[in-house]
Amino acid sequence: MNRDAGHFNLLARVLHWLMAAMILAMLFVGVTMVASLHWRPVLIDLHRPLGIAILLLVVVRLYNRLRHRPPPLPADLPAWQAAAAHASHWVLYGLMLAMPLIGWGMLSAGGYPIVMGGGVHLPAILPHNPALYAALRNAHSLLAYVLFATVVMHLSAALFHLWVRRDGVFQAMAKGPGGTYPTDTDPR
Repeated sequence: MNRDAGHFNLLARVLHWLMAAMILAMLFVGVTMVASLHWRPVLIDLHRPLGIAILLLVVVRLYNRLRHRPPPLPADLPAWQAAAAHASHWVLYGLMLAMPLIGWGMLSAGGYPIVMGGGVHLPAILPHNPALYAALRNAHSLLAYVLFATVVMHLSAALFHLWVRRDGVFQAMAKGPGGTYPTDTDPR
């Protein structure tokens, strides 16, 4: 199947790869800041602005996604795989929105200042409430595991399309128009 006409627009591709790097970094930062008391203060100072940057970028990404339809999945893709692909994308969008908002709310409920770089402070979005802080902290941790699992499944599916199906799905995000994609006559 030639997917040359089916690719994501430049903004979608740039945001996808930028946010992929940011989310992977965020997951590693989160694990390390929980595991290391030595690095915790430095990593928290990185974690907060990175989370807010992800929140802002996902809003731009959602706007772009709603304005520019993604390319269609291959017609021969089993229905359950197509449904899983669509569901996993919306789960990722939901998590990219929820994680920073829950983190921000958690810090607000805990009475902690939300300090960005350059002395910028974000306002509290929830009132100080220790019980709410505890609940949001648990939710933030649990959703981090869900995000990690979803990212692993997304990456696995992308590599399946690249190496097994060779159907151009991966290339639709990796390359723009004019990229070379396998065709039906490709002997691979």
